[in-house]
Amino acid sequence: PSIAAKRVTPHVLRHSCAQHMLRATRDIRKVALWLGHANLQSTEVYLRADPNDKLEALAAASSPTLQPGTFSPPDKLIAMLKEARRSNYAE
Repeated sequence: PSIAAKRVTPHVLRHSCAQHMLRATRDIRKVALWLGHANLQSTEVYLRADPNDKLEALAAASSPTLQPGTFSPPDKLIAMLKEARRSNYAE
């Protein structure tokens, strides 16, 4: 994509550099040092900014494996539910 139509400011270059450094090092502390931030809170914005990181995290997470079957509640549960129903009807 062309950047000819975009407004590239020093802040944009700084932000882009920080994003690339975070991607390369995976260490927010190094990015904070590079940018001269006094604390990590100023640098945390870069952790939320990269959608590729979010997509990678989603891809890495696996959904639980579900197997078809039938649920057989224990007798104690059935007895408790029947008793609760009787109590509700008695009121």
